[in-house]
Amino acid sequence: MSQYKIIFTGPVGAGKTTAIDSISDVPPVKTDAVASDMTKNRKAATTVAMDYGIMNLDDGEKIHLYGTPGQERFDFMWDILTVGGIGLVLLLDNTRADPFKDMQFFLDSFSDFIASSGVAIGVTQMDLSSKPTIDDYHKQLQGTNLKPAVFSVDARVKSDISLLVQALLFSLDPVLEEA
Repeated sequence: MSQYKIIFTGPVGAGKTTAIDSISDVPPVKTDAVASDMTKNRKAATTVAMDYGIMNLDDGEKIHLYGTPGQERFDFMWDILTVGGIGLVLLLDNTRADPFKDMQFFLDSFSDFIASSGVAIGVTQMDLSSKPTIDDYHKQLQGTNLKPAVFSVDARVKSDISLLVQALLFSLDPVLEEA
């Protein structure tokens, strides 16, 4: 039985914890603490080490889901969590001041990992802010050597996050059959 590891990352409040909670087949492990810095303006608690869940596949294989802390001061966890990972799901909050800056920051921060694996991008909060559009994200990615799947997702909706994970898996191995 094979076991795989996918990393969820993105800025504070983008929906990493919620996404893992929505797709995990077991109650996820969360390492939330009371927000004590500017994060408390966005939410009461924040991930300080990781989130962890498991997706069970039909054939008995498992995908281990690890969510990184969004705050840069916990970036030492990013390198630890990516060891053995097969791909990255980048979640971006469309209501943040500059989601393109966030996207570039995380793509740069995880560039070595992405180069040896793959990435799919989910944009959250598009129901609250329709600008920028998904096309705008694609335009921002032009000129890079990355061609990730980019979707509007609701981190609370299992089918949205499942589609994002499937897109990542397909980008890693395009001959995978639909599950």
